[in-house]
Amino acid sequence: MTYLPKPKFRHPSLPRNRLGFTRRDYEGTVSTLCAGCGHDSISAAIVQACFELDLEPHRLAKLSGIGCSSKTPTYFLGSSHGFNSVHGRMPSVLTGANLANRELVYLGVSGDGDSASIGLGQFAHAIRRGVDMLYIVENNGVYGLTKGQFSATADAGSKSKYGADNNDSPIDMVSLALQLGATYVARSFSGDKTQLVPLIKGALAHRGAAFIDCISPCVAFNNHSGSTKSYDYVRAHNEAVNALDFMPAREAIVVDYAPGKLEEVEQHDGSILRLRKLAADYDVHDRIGAMTHLQRKAAAGEIATGLLYVDPEPTDLHAHLQTVTTPLNALSDAELVPGAAALAKFNATRR
Repeated sequence: MTYLPKPKFRHPSLPRNRLGFTRRDYEGTVSTLCAGCGHDSISAAIVQACFELDLEPHRLAKLSGIGCSSKTPTYFLGSSHGFNSVHGRMPSVLTGANLANRELVYLGVSGDGDSASIGLGQFAHAIRRGVDMLYIVENNGVYGLTKGQFSATADAGSKSKYGADNNDSPIDMVSLALQLGATYVARSFSGDKTQLVPLIKGALAHRGAAFIDCISPCVAFNNHSGSTKSYDYVRAHNEAVNALDFMPAREAIVVDYAPGKLEEVEQHDGSILRLRKLAADYDVHDRIGAMTHLQRKAAAGEIATGLLYVDPEPTDLHAHLQTVTTPLNALSDAELVPGAAALAKFNATRR
């Protein structure tokens, strides 16, 4: 497959971030996905989030598996580290990379087939271990590369493009992430950039396992009447739990919202994620409450979006394992090899 670079020509007055980069510096090659694909909108949101965060492209590592969604890292942050793994195995590759070099910002991009079917076990273990990453599932409910069969996230009772009914119960990735211990959990819609960009910014700044389930309509196979993941259905049934803004810590926080309760969530680096509550009884710090809210909305045929849960004091895999602060790939052989005495002492504890 040929990937076409984007034209180098750009307007000299394009806005620049604190690093001097324009938004174009965070783009990748020209997309080969179908025109109107929700995945391209997610790529655009990632580009915008990284631009606004003043993130150096070389500090981000993007990893993916197999599927339409797993092609998308080619279309953003062309100057970042990247690795395209095999089907469903992205989480373990990302875990290994994170353990070797904790200084990078890790972004795993997957799909509902890649993560909810063949890669479900890999997803589960990466989340429960608290790997410091942003895990995005671009969820369209079908296998787009193989002509639109239902995926494991397709809602029971939804219809395929060809009229077939789905009789299987869906896997709710958000509920699963909450049960597994993710410390930042959100759901969004590819067509809602206003909501999605601050969610991505907050997740990239979060320390620990951050998960975003992003409904992303497949215009080729799952955007018709009867689909519960079409543009029309999601727009009609979207029930946002909060409105969001993300303010980096170096900037003054200026609130210019309509009257209402404001929730400020401090991230590990001091950055602030601000939430204006829309539901008076919704607590973004209540994991059990988030799971109950999801079930109630699902029973009512509604799609809950927004920041559903965040742990104000998260930890990650490095904290659990008590690894050194220096990235393991920067240590010498003398520092990495414990020696015969240390090995004998360890073996003695296992006898």
